[in-house]
Amino acid sequence: MEIKNKKAYFNYFILKEIEAGIVLQGTEIKAIRQGSANIKDSYIRIKDGEAFLINTYIEKYEAGNTFNHNPTRERKLLLHKKEIAKLYEMVKQEGVTLIPLKLYLKGNYAKILIGVGKGKKLYDKRDAIKQRDLAREIR
Repeated sequence: MEIKNKKAYFNYFILKEIEAGIVLQGTEIKAIRQGSANIKDSYIRIKDGEAFLINTYIEKYEAGNTFNHNPTRERKLLLHKKEIAKLYEMVKQEGVTLIPLKLYLKGNYAKILIGVGKGKKLYDKRDAIKQRDLAREIR
């Protein structure tokens, strides 16, 4: 199961991609396996030397009862300290942000692909639409 953030490539220039693990609770992994997650409005924040995934919606698992989770809680990301330090230095630059690009399963583990992105201006987005339309006409 793979959950993509399609708007990320349209709204940002992706400078670098990093894979990270996610700390999950209870029935969250079962909900992800069903494909009941959304990373469209999510972002990553670094605080106190740790990376957190903010505003990710993982739907409650229907078969779970008392062990269900809060759908939009902050989730800690599993990264090495050196990686977090590099990301923090990149984010300190003007206009650079961390965005989740893809949530997927690798073996039994849920992983997230983090993109270091720089926001596109309106004229860049128009150019991307123009290039996509030209490619479609050529096909």
